[in-house]
Amino acid sequence: MRVLLIKTSSLGDVIHSLPALTDAARAIPEIRFDWVVEEGFAEIPAWHPAVEQVIPVALRRWRKRPWQTWRSGEWRTFKRAVAAHEYDLVIDAQGLLKSAWLTRYARGPVAGLDRASAREPLASRFYDLGFAVPWGMHAVERVRQLFAQALGYALPEGGGDYALDRQCLLAGRSPETPYLLLLHGTTWVTKHWPERYWRELAERLCAQGWALRLPWGNAEEKARAERIAAGLAGVRVLPKLNLAGIAAELAGASACVAVDTGLGHLAAALDVPTVSLYGPTNPGYTGAYGHGQLHLASDFPCAPCLKKHCAYVPSDEDRQRFDLTTEQPLCFTRLNPARVAAELAALLPSRIA
Repeated sequence: MRVLLIKTSSLGDVIHSLPALTDAARAIPEIRFDWVVEEGFAEIPAWHPAVEQVIPVALRRWRKRPWQTWRSGEWRTFKRAVAAHEYDLVIDAQGLLKSAWLTRYARGPVAGLDRASAREPLASRFYDLGFAVPWGMHAVERVRQLFAQALGYALPEGGGDYALDRQCLLAGRSPETPYLLLLHGTTWVTKHWPERYWRELAERLCAQGWALRLPWGNAEEKARAERIAAGLAGVRVLPKLNLAGIAAELAGASACVAVDTGLGHLAAALDVPTVSLYGPTNPGYTGAYGHGQLHLASDFPCAPCLKKHCAYVPSDEDRQRFDLTTEQPLCFTRLNPARVAAELAALLPSRIA
């Protein structure tokens, strides 16, 4: 049985789909998946043993330069790749108009979320088969339910399994001094834990004898990592790495501290114990999913607001208690470095020797 999966982005959403593939492969041993995914995340599907072919798509880039995309032939190449096989089923696991639109070019019956279950209800018009999956549960479980219904097997009991091989990612690496990763980069301004807090946490962990590593993905993140690490022995700013390189660093780490970021989801998929920090977002629906995952969610009056820009107006008491220059957004004041360090210490003893 050959199935085409369409789940293009984001990094966290791509990772959330992996346990569903594991369920399907255990229920239907002969099943094989091809996967349409954004080019920047194309490394990840190939790590799953049930994935046979990865078909990169570049919608983010193509939208910015439609004429160049047409002239270059990239769009025609993509359409040929998607239409190369007759599929037993095409599953749109994203439920967006952009992902549903891509199903037009595949050969085979199309399944997806029904109108009441999709993030963009109009997407359901593109599907031959629509399935109801309740809201109010974690994204991983929603994808698992969609796959079980679409492919006709009973949803396995217990938590999902990403089926990623940590040892494969660590191949060729020599044993190293135990280290922690600080995953400080994220997208929304409101999801950033204050840089001042990262620095204080780094100082606390260094005083405990930990080696620390800081990855980065752009110039702004690199500059922040260098400021956090400045003058602290044992803190290393990593070089620019691709996803496989970052995954290897994650797989070798004793633990991570992360904001709400795709790399935090990758840490969970690799079974790395992680303290994840949530201010404006809700970990119950999209938090890091897996073993050894500790979610610290702010109980600030307006959290979780789910807003990309903070609309909270500080009170006079806030102005007296906090530095409004260095402790923004204020929802993260409930997750100060002392608390995070204590929670991390409680997570570590049973996981490292």
